[in-house]
Amino acid sequence: MRPMSASAILEVQGLRRRFGSTEAVAGVDLRVAAGETVALLGPNGAGKSTTLAMILGLLPATDGQVTIDGRTPRQAVAGGRVGALLQSGAGSGLPSGTRVGELVGFVASLYPAPLALPAVLRHAGLTSLAGHRLDRLSGGERQRVRFALAICADPRLLILDEPTVGLDVPSRRAFWETVRAFAAEGCAVLFATHYLAEAAETARRVVVLHKGRVAADGTVEEIRRTVATRTVRFRAPGTRPGALRALPAVEQVRQDGDVISLDSADADATVRGLVGSGTAFTDLEVTSAGLEDAFLALTCEERA
Repeated sequence: MRPMSASAILEVQGLRRRFGSTEAVAGVDLRVAAGETVALLGPNGAGKSTTLAMILGLLPATDGQVTIDGRTPRQAVAGGRVGALLQSGAGSGLPSGTRVGELVGFVASLYPAPLALPAVLRHAGLTSLAGHRLDRLSGGERQRVRFALAICADPRLLILDEPTVGLDVPSRRAFWETVRAFAAEGCAVLFATHYLAEAAETARRVVVLHKGRVAADGTVEEIRRTVATRTVRFRAPGTRPGALRALPAVEQVRQDGDVISLDSADADATVRGLVGSGTAFTDLEVTSAGLEDAFLALTCEERA
């Protein structure tokens, strides 16, 4: 478990949830600080959505504790300290005949100390669309409206569950630019996603869930380093890949035209062996495992 930050907004301790004999969440510890953006990763059934539902108070925990800005989830939600954008189609549930500014203004009025309407629209990139009807917006624009509704209370914690599903690439990029700008002003952000590239590009920290437990918690680089395998790649025209399998620490040999890739448990030993083998090669490079490689290694069934 990471040491608690003095500015922690979300603190989760020993969180568990059982459905009959199945333990969907099996003792999760998690902390998110002000201004921090944390990605929650895991395969289907890892417990991501269940964990987020308990953090929001939508689902009671079997055991454990959730504290948001010093309050219980129910207190924090009622006080406007939590905003959420949960799984659903972009724009679903929005009243079609309403204008953007009217809807956001109405929802904001329900909270004790909301952000001013111009600020909400600016954060969500909706200033120019305030007078537009919701049924005339694109999918990406409707998702921005849902984001505006999530932040209009001026929350200290923002929860996002698969927020860009169904969005095209430009809309997805624009959405994350909006989230990053809001987090930069001190809001803690916790989001679940299946898009590993989103996590790598957006999150300061990555938490990987597997079988309801935290399998890893750290920066993207720290998560990548959990996989010892590195790739030694070079160009060697005319070389038979089979002849390289005996090089030190080589686990797998792959070939794409003249380019040969060696997955190695000890890249230094492999390179020394390659040089000593007399193989003629050019364009040598050694790369670490990517986030996807680490994710697959951390969530493989053998770890269960």
